Amino acid sequence: MILGLVLAGASALGLAAGGPALAQSKEVVYLTPGLDLPFWRYLARGVEKVAEAEGYGFQALDSHNDAQTQLQNAQDAITRGVAGIVLSPTDSSTAPSVLQLAAKAGIPVVIADIGTNSGEYVSFIISDNYEGAHGTGEALAAALKEKGWEDGSVGIVAISQARLNGQARTKGFRDAMAEAGIASEAGLQQMQSYTADETFRFTQDMLTANPGMRGLFVQTDQPAVGALRAIRAARRQGEVLVAAFDGIPEFVPLLQSGELVASGMQQPHLMGETAGRALFDHLAGKPVEKEILVPIVVVTAGNIEEMLPTIRESVFANEMD
Repeated sequence: MILGLVLAGASALGLAAGGPALAQSKEVVYLTPGLDLPFWRYLARGVEKVAEAEGYGFQALDSHNDAQTQLQNAQDAITRGVAGIVLSPTDSSTAPSVLQLAAKAGIPVVIADIGTNSGEYVSFIISDNYEGAHGTGEALAAALKEKGWEDGSVGIVAISQARLNGQARTKGFRDAMAEAGIASEAGLQQMQSYTADETFRFTQDMLTANPGMRGLFVQTDQPAVGALRAIRAARRQGEVLVAAFDGIPEFVPLLQSGELVASGMQQPHLMGETAGRALFDHLAGKPVEKEILVPIVVVTAGNIEEMLPTIRESVFANEMD
């Protein structure tokens, strides 16, 4: 799937011009779009791991994909005087309001996914969403060509296109399709609730409207399970190839069986660790890069066994154990 943001809290009395803020309390808070999505849980664990290693407490607050809830959570955390807030914004347009609150409180910000349309921050931790989606598209295109299905249409179930990462995923995938000569698109549906049931309905609609549909790209993890369920319900299994983004432990047997062709897996646990490290480096007065790119790994039926040792921790946060 998926975007996080790290805010380090500061005491206004202890803030030196141009320097790191001095924490009021030894706690880090994570504001997330929705802990029901595995990606955000894995990212949270990465930040928590670093916070605990530094002797800080940690709490995750769920924004439930609602901008107002996100803002209220940010206000509560800042009022509480926490040492840091980790925020994965609901989308790039809602991040600036949180950044503005942080700036007023003298709180440095590390953005660790999704992105922001404006605002001040210390560092941006991001996956290469374009290249990851492009590589996933290449894998899907190769599988379609192997079956002689390149004339069929391909659908997209996208994350919000108001998110910078969503725009990058769509462009990367479409570019891969164009380069492969696969020109017919079965439409694009944007998620709102990010659930398997929502994508189940989207996929049903696409299959009904596009009898010649041969491929589908689902831009985050758990919803891809809903797409596969819809294909089975329509008795189209083996006739429509599915590629996904992000990764959950349930993907492993699906990739091993070939029911899922490929998944461009961000490494959320590693992203969380990287964001947490950038936060504490800044608090310690160390230089921090303005943008830190975390690679995406394209996992397929062909390389899943080779990739398992890596993705077990960096993607799944050891949740499959």
